[in-house]
Amino acid sequence: MALPLHRPAAGDGVVDPREADKFLRLFHGENPDAGPFWPRLHQVLAEIDAWGTYTHTPEELAYGARVAWRNSSRCIGRLYWKSLKVRDLRHVETAQGVAAESVAHLREATGSGKIRPTITVFAPDRPGRPGPRIWNEQLIRYAGYRAADGTPLAGDARNADLTAMARRLGWPGGPGTHFDVLPLIIEAGGRPPELATVPPDAILEVRLVHPAFPWFAELGLRWHAVPAISNMCLEIGGVCYPCAPFNGWYMGTEIGARNLADTDRYDLLEVVGRRLGLDTSNDRTLWKDQALVELNIAVLHSFERAGVTITDHHTESRRFLTHLEREERSGRICPADWSWIVPPLSGSLTPVFHRYYDDVQLSPAYVHHARKSQYGG
Repeated sequence: MALPLHRPAAGDGVVDPREADKFLRLFHGENPDAGPFWPRLHQVLAEIDAWGTYTHTPEELAYGARVAWRNSSRCIGRLYWKSLKVRDLRHVETAQGVAAESVAHLREATGSGKIRPTITVFAPDRPGRPGPRIWNEQLIRYAGYRAADGTPLAGDARNADLTAMARRLGWPGGPGTHFDVLPLIIEAGGRPPELATVPPDAILEVRLVHPAFPWFAELGLRWHAVPAISNMCLEIGGVCYPCAPFNGWYMGTEIGARNLADTDRYDLLEVVGRRLGLDTSNDRTLWKDQALVELNIAVLHSFERAGVTITDHHTESRRFLTHLEREERSGRICPADWSWIVPPLSGSLTPVFHRYYDDVQLSPAYVHHARKSQYGG
C-alpha cells in the first residue's frame, strides 16, 4: 500500500506515516489475534493524510507502552514488561486533570507496599495542539535548597533548579528539611505552568535504619517507595505522548549508591564513614567502599522491614539475563546500555558485567522531550 502523497506539513504533533506503518506491522506481527493488518493500516494512513495524526486503539496503546519498556536500554528490570498496568487517560489534557490522575497513579502503584509497575498515558501531541507536560523528573522529588551563593543548604541538590522554579511560580517552600516533597509543575493547553501539591497520603516513604548500627536511625534518612518517571515522552508509531508517568520498583543501589551517595545529590558517604569510625583521610583506606556497602544494606533492610517492594542488584542482574535469553529465543534484539545495566556497586560481582550488549534504539520508546517550553521548562 502506498503511503499518502499529500498530508499536513511536518511539525510538532504531525506523524510520519512510515513510523505508523512500522509500528502496526510490529503490533500485528506479535498479536495475531488483533485482526487483519491491511484494513487497519489503510485506516491509519487515511487519518494521517486528513489530520496529520491518528488514534491508537486501547490495545495498540497498551502494547506500545509495554514494548517501550521492553526497549528501554537503560533499564535492568525489564523481565516483567508484560505486566505493566496501562491507565488509558488520553481524554485528560488539563493541568488539574493531570494532577489528580498523577496522584491516583501513585496510590494505585503503591498499594500497601507491593509496588505495581504502572503507566498513566495522558493526551498526545496533535498538530497545533501539544499535549500536557510534567516538568518534574519524577512524580515524587525532594526539594533542594541552596544559599544565595549557590552553596547547597538542604535536600536533594539535583533538584535545586526545579525548586527555584517552583518558588518563582508561587510555591512557598517546605519546612526546609532534607525531604520536602516538591509540588508538580504541569504545563497544559498552551497556558503557563501550574503547581499541584502531592498529598502526603499518596506518598509512601520508608525511614532508613541499619540492622547492626542503631546510630543510623539518628541520621533521619528516608526515601519514597515509587520511582515514577514523569518527564519522558512515550513514542508509539510516530505519536508522542509527552505526559506518560510510569514506574517500576526500586533496585536498592538506585537509592543507596546514587541518590544518597552521589556528590551532586545527598553526598552522605563521608557522614556515614565517620559514624562508622573509618579513616576518611585517604582514599586508599577504601572507606568510601565500606560506607557505600553499609548505606546499601540499610536501604534494603529498611524496605524489607517496611514490607515495601525492592530488589537487590545481584538478583536483578540474574533476572535481566533471563530476560535477555527470552528475547533472544523470541528472535528479538534486546537493547542495553552497559554503563546503565551494570550496577553502581560491586559491578564485577554481577553476571551482567561480563558481556557486551546491542545498544540500539528501537521503537516504541520512552524518550526525553525535544520540545522546549516557552515558560522555561
